[in-house]
Amino acid sequence: MPFDGGFLHKITQEINTLAGARIDKISQPGKELIMLTLRAAGVNRKLLLSADATAPKIHFTTQTLENPKAAPMFCMLLRKHLGSGKFLEARQQGLDRILRLVFETVDELGDHVETSLICEIMGRHSNIILVDHRGKIIDAAKRVDFVTSEVRQILPGMTYTPPPAQAKKSLLELSPRDLAAAILSGRDLPLWKAILEQAEGLSPLVCREISAFVCGPAELTPSALSPQQRERLEFYLGTVATALREGCGTPTLVRDPAGKWVEFSYLDLCQYPQEYQVLHQEGYSALLDIFYQGKDTRERMRQKTAQLHKSLCTLRDRLSRKLAHQRQELLDTADRQRYKEWGDIISANLYRIQRGDRSLVTQNFFSETGEEVEIPLEPTYTPAKNAQKYYGEYRKAATAEGKLQELIAKGEQELLYLESAIAELERASSEEELQGIREELISQGYLRRDQKQKQRPVKLAPLRYRSSDGFLILCGRNNLQNDQLTLREARNYDLWLHTQKIHGAHVIIVADGAREIPERTIEEAAVIAACNSAAGTGAGGAAGAKIPVDYTYVKHVWKPNGGKPGMVLYDPYQTAMVEVDHTRAQALREG
Repeated sequence: MPFDGGFLHKITQEINTLAGARIDKISQPGKELIMLTLRAAGVNRKLLLSADATAPKIHFTTQTLENPKAAPMFCMLLRKHLGSGKFLEARQQGLDRILRLVFETVDELGDHVETSLICEIMGRHSNIILVDHRGKIIDAAKRVDFVTSEVRQILPGMTYTPPPAQAKKSLLELSPRDLAAAILSGRDLPLWKAILEQAEGLSPLVCREISAFVCGPAELTPSALSPQQRERLEFYLGTVATALREGCGTPTLVRDPAGKWVEFSYLDLCQYPQEYQVLHQEGYSALLDIFYQGKDTRERMRQKTAQLHKSLCTLRDRLSRKLAHQRQELLDTADRQRYKEWGDIISANLYRIQRGDRSLVTQNFFSETGEEVEIPLEPTYTPAKNAQKYYGEYRKAATAEGKLQELIAKGEQELLYLESAIAELERASSEEELQGIREELISQGYLRRDQKQKQRPVKLAPLRYRSSDGFLILCGRNNLQNDQLTLREARNYDLWLHTQKIHGAHVIIVADGAREIPERTIEEAAVIAACNSAAGTGAGGAAGAKIPVDYTYVKHVWKPNGGKPGMVLYDPYQTAMVEVDHTRAQALREG
């Protein structure tokens, strides 16, 4: 994903159209995510800044992101120093991936000063740094101390110094002819690598696009280029330079055959095969909103749920090991009949055994062939006590079998519940859903209630969908809500759906007494069930795979005695085979 210096240059041009705007609001939806709301001419624009190593970026967005109830310290600091400040300009040094947002603010003495918010978009080294008018660091989204880096520290009170500059040449300062000459006189690498080594701010994607234009699919080195190909190199470098100018360029998205966005650029890309879709957008910020749609939410939820997910996985793995041990013990009890037989054989041969004997070798009258058997004896026991010892082992194994069967059945139910809770956590897309899952785990004794929490979280409503035939479809967000929806709110002739042998949400088609539920509505509800299950978790889920979804009337669904939240039994039922299709499910979503 090439958020390179060239693409940042295009975003900078968009941001500078708001020069003179006032900061209306500052929020921090995520640990490394800042949202600045700028107001100009009575219109608010939201500027998103991300230092997340997986997707560092800066752009305008139309997304509404969920904020924590208590603002983080860095957010409070930004509000103190930038609140109501006036945005002056965005400055980029050449085509480097560092952008300085300059604001006019008022300091403690009432003087107007320039305060900067510096966005460094450099992969895992990305950062958002607040710097005062003297160039001193006030604070940063990521503090970098001497342990983390011996080369460059980012700590409050230190003078801000940019990362060491690379010895590369910028198309903003050098003509296409001069840059082409530098590439041709550089190291004799494959052309795209030679361009990458010499040109500042050009990603591997852009370099490959230039190479594809110059020499097609062949991987030629600069020394192998013909005079005509050298002219093509200079020409396309000129095309890139033109695209970097304000008002030029083509916001471009690339989607693979599976429907996943894979690349974006400010150039019209031609290097991909025909099965890939190359789509043009209206603007660069709008392009990024489309490209990262859903990805940012999933990443933020992954960070928020990481500790709870780890704890649940640890409990699940520990329970799995315990069940394996209990199953082995149960297998061992299956041989208990042998102990009773040995007790009977010893009792029948008491006259042959002397105290101190270590074994008894005699005929096994329980065997059809009557072969001899050797029975170990405890030399310190009397013959009768040795017989009683084996009778005791038999009774102990018989008792253990019943207890182990009970424990294993209970453990298997608990294991299924933990796996369903993990699946819920992986599907959670909002803070409210996460709180609902926490509340469920508290009610089941897996978590303790935070004493600082004065009241329980607001009860969530189920997800609402509307089928193409006009039927209301409801979908539970967690196991407690699944129980509420299926066992308390749904009516007998509403249709209930759930993925077969896959953890997921309970889905209800609310019946219209005047109409029979059509096949199309059942299919759409089955797709919703598949998307809201473990099969549909993640980016794109199991797109293309056929998922079995069982459905039946609600009156045929019941809860077993002692069943965990979300666990039900049902019979009779039918099964529909559908594909995970998040786009189709989202199109049916209400609200």
